[in-house]
Amino acid sequence: MGLSENIKRNISNIPGWRTSKKIVVIESDDWGSIRMSSIDSYHRLLKLGFPVNQSHYNKFDSLESNDDLSSLFELLTKFKDKNGKNPVITAVSIVGNPDFKKIFDADFKSYYYESFTETLKKYPNHDKVFSLYNEGIEKRLFVPVFHGREHLNVKRWMTDLQNGNKSVIQAFSEEVTGVTRGSNNEPLSDFQAAFDLDQPNDTLYLKEVLNEGLTLFNKLFGYKSEYFVPTNGPFNNTLEKVLQKNGVHYINTAKKQIEPLGNGQFKTNIRFLGKKNNLGQYYMTRNCFFEPSSYEHSIEKNWINDCLKEIEIAFRWNKPAIISSHRVNYIGNLVEKNRIQGLQKLEELIKKMLFKWPDIEFMTSVELGKEISEG
Repeated sequence: MGLSENIKRNISNIPGWRTSKKIVVIESDDWGSIRMSSIDSYHRLLKLGFPVNQSHYNKFDSLESNDDLSSLFELLTKFKDKNGKNPVITAVSIVGNPDFKKIFDADFKSYYYESFTETLKKYPNHDKVFSLYNEGIEKRLFVPVFHGREHLNVKRWMTDLQNGNKSVIQAFSEEVTGVTRGSNNEPLSDFQAAFDLDQPNDTLYLKEVLNEGLTLFNKLFGYKSEYFVPTNGPFNNTLEKVLQKNGVHYINTAKKQIEPLGNGQFKTNIRFLGKKNNLGQYYMTRNCFFEPSSYEHSIEKNWINDCLKEIEIAFRWNKPAIISSHRVNYIGNLVEKNRIQGLQKLEELIKKMLFKWPDIEFMTSVELGKEISEG
C-alpha cells in the first residue's frame, strides 16, 4: 500500500458510525452462483478464442463443492475470538441460476431459472453442499445473506441471445454467462450486474426479481435476509422499498455509489457506514480487501499485509473492519491449488490479526448492522 493509498484509506474511514470494539466482519460474495461450469468448458472456450485465462473468476471460480465448504469450515473452527466465537463468513448468496435446458427448448424466447439447490444436482461432488450450508448456519461459521436471484442481468443477456450474438450463444452452450469478452476478444455486455438498468422501466422487472429472489431465500434457509449486497454494485435506489417490504434492514453500498437511472444516465450518492435512508434502512460500506486469487493486481501485492494495514486503519478511526473476500479465493473445483493457497492465506491472515489484536470480535454483517441500529 503506497503513501497516497494509505492517506486515502485513512480519510475514507473518518465519516460514519464509530465503536470502541474491534469488530471484524468477513463478507464473501457469489456463493450459489455458477461461473465456469467445468474445466472442460474453460478449455473449449479458450480454444474458441474467449480470453477466459485473463480473468481469475473464469479461471478459478465455480459453484462451490463439498470439499470447498468442508475445507473452509475446518479452517474457521481452528480459531476463536475473545468471546469464544469462531471467525464467520457472511456468505453473500445467489439463490438461483438460469435453467439452460428450458431456455434452449423455448428457442431463447422465454427465460427460466432454477434454485441453486437444483443446479447443485447437475455437478459432481456437490451432493452435500446444501447440508453443509445448514451446518454452517447452525454452527455460525457460514451465514447466507441475499446477493440476488441470479448473478445475471437477465434482460440484457436474453436480448443478446435473441439477437443471435454468436459469442453469447457459444458461452450459453457451455452453461456459462459470466464472460466479458467473447470469441477473438469481442467486447460483450456486462451480464454479471443483475440490477443495472438499460431503460428506466427496467425497474419493473427488477422488482419481480427481488420479490422472487427474497422469497426463495426465505424458503431455502428458513429466515428472511436482513442484509442485501447488489451484484457488481449497480442498484437503482427506488428499489429499496421492495427490499424493505421483504425485511431487508441493511444495504451494502460503495462509499461513492453510482446509481443507474437508465438511458446511460447515472447519479452519484455519497454514503458512509451507518448512514440511514428515508425508509429507516442502514447503509454498510467495506473498508478492507482480501482477494488473494486475483492477479489483475500486481504479482507483488501482499494481500495479507495490505489487509492487516487496512484493519489497522479501520481500528485507528474506531471503525469495524469489514473485509471483502469473494468466493473465488476458496474454490478448488476447477483448480484445487487455488483453494489450498487461498485457505492458507486466510489462515495466516486470521492468525496474524488475532495475534496483533487479541480483543477482536468476529461478527456477521447482520450482527454488525444490529450493533449500528441499536447502538
